[in-house]
Amino acid sequence: MNRIATLIIVLFITNISFGQHFTPTDEGSEIGFKIRNFGVNVSGSFKGLEGKIIFFPDSLSASHFDVTIDVKTINTGINQRDNHLRSEDYFEIAKYPHIHFLSERITTSTNKAYLFVFGKLTIKDITKEISFPFKVTPKDDDYIFEGEFTLNRRDYNVGGGSITMGDNVTLNLKVLAKSDK
Repeated sequence: MNRIATLIIVLFITNISFGQHFTPTDEGSEIGFKIRNFGVNVSGSFKGLEGKIIFFPDSLSASHFDVTIDVKTINTGINQRDNHLRSEDYFEIAKYPHIHFLSERITTSTNKAYLFVFGKLTIKDITKEISFPFKVTPKDDDYIFEGEFTLNRRDYNVGGGSITMGDNVTLNLKVLAKSDK
């Protein structure tokens, strides 16, 4: 019995140690957002993905996301708007340069094509629990993680009391995670 337990522990440690660690990359990834402003949908994107992803398709309890984006990379296609979004009125990038997501657990969902992630999102030093469905697509030794969720910008003190801008912002994620092999 001890040999079987030892073998299981060795296999588990070997499985965690090799081939399941990934690094999110800007190349092949898209972090997009959409919000209404003056009654019109405004969209933009972020770059500067960093972090670590540990993903085991057969062991979601051992899987984990710890990812940041660089807020100064915000791009709506209009430089004046982007600079305003970087200011104290919005993201205050001098004080809060990153948006951070740290997963707490990953589960299956009722839709077999999706998994569900629960975690904490930090924007401007304000941390809130969020959850959303996401899809995983293998790509050679890498993975593409895709998901979408909506949050209220006011929960994170982004944009103050602006009455011309909608409260809800939709984020679309397509993250290419490269194997650390």
